[in-house]
Amino acid sequence: MDLEDKLKQLRREREARNRAQKIQTTWETIDEDAGLTVKQKLERLITLTDKGQGLAGGHEPRPVEKKRREPVQIFENSYMLGACYGQIPISMGLQIPGNILGFLSRDREFEALDLSSAVFLDLETTGLAGGTGTVPFLVGLGYYRDERFKVTQFFLSEMAEEDRLVRELTQFIRDMDFKSIVTYNGKAFDMPLVETRFAMHRTPCPLRGLPHLDFLFSARSLWKHKYDSCRLFNLAQQIVQAERSEDIPGAEIPLRYFQYIRNGDFSLIDPILYHNQEDLLSLLGVVVAGAVLVEKNREAAEGGEADAMDLYGVARLFERAGDTTTSAALFEKALAGGRGLTAEVTHHARKKLSHHFKKNKDWEKALAFWQQMTAGDEVDCFRELSMYFEHTAKDYGEAIRLATEGLALSKSKSLAADKDFEKRIARIKGKMAKGKGAPGR
Repeated sequence: MDLEDKLKQLRREREARNRAQKIQTTWETIDEDAGLTVKQKLERLITLTDKGQGLAGGHEPRPVEKKRREPVQIFENSYMLGACYGQIPISMGLQIPGNILGFLSRDREFEALDLSSAVFLDLETTGLAGGTGTVPFLVGLGYYRDERFKVTQFFLSEMAEEDRLVRELTQFIRDMDFKSIVTYNGKAFDMPLVETRFAMHRTPCPLRGLPHLDFLFSARSLWKHKYDSCRLFNLAQQIVQAERSEDIPGAEIPLRYFQYIRNGDFSLIDPILYHNQEDLLSLLGVVVAGAVLVEKNREAAEGGEADAMDLYGVARLFERAGDTTTSAALFEKALAGGRGLTAEVTHHARKKLSHHFKKNKDWEKALAFWQQMTAGDEVDCFRELSMYFEHTAKDYGEAIRLATEGLALSKSKSLAADKDFEKRIARIKGKMAKGKGAPGR
């Protein structure tokens, strides 16, 4: 995508966001009127916000003859296991062992499972107000069955029929007997919203309580330092190498749905179905890619053949899981092959390792990293070095020298650091005056 196309895309997304904000504000006002039905609220919303305007990008929906719509429509697509999404074979999802899923999810229940019984969940919503004001009008489910990866989408064609959508979803999920859930930001958004909608219709949510792998957290650990964005769309392009275009701005999705409710033009919905299906396939692809990356770098083997930025990402994942020994070994391996590391990532790796070795009282290694970082005027490293020479090496002269240099660097930048260095210098001088340690070695 060249610069002109990017600017056009940004303008379309900005226009869509502005209109989405207008709709949200209007809905919040309308939703306060408890005397209106959902249908009446929606009709009033469309009247106040549409005003005959087209969607972002200038699209005007074609006139459609009014006719009765099926209140809930179900769409199905399937992919053979031998097919690929980008560079990821569909079948690879079935090869991820339970221990890796447990590691990625930080849920030990996954250790007895695999993705053959999982459901990949992604919602498209009205995006209004949050809480009870947000309605998921498209529920996309991806899952392995019958030697295929299938995508089933439940589309709410009539908002007043949400109860039927809930009933049909309940029956489908129970029939499929899913054992776990996979999402991208589903712990914060998709699952709470699903549970809220089921609760409003006084129906137990059949997915409630299942082990849940929200891959957003792992993705941020693995790739946030490497790519400009951890949006699922971006990772699908960068990592999975899927030939996926930016099919529709997210802020435009609610607008299309409202226009469809008004005029029945299903051409408004087709891009949303595609977008939702691509998100489910992208989620499968990045989960597989992440699992492969973890398995490949699980052992901190000798040699620097692995991508240093990937090693750093896997190290962060082990650190997040509380396995500091493995994370430290991977940080060291990443630094050893440091040609691929940015200056920022190199600094962060050194800082993490210095903290690890300090905690384990491996002073020789900790000192080496602190001394490396003082070259970059890292004030905190002067403090750490001064503490080491005061309390461990008992070299008060070196401790004062380092504290004084740190004070000079922090002057006027951090009042707290200034006070710490000043207090430290005064204390060490007091120790020296009392003859509690040698002035230098």
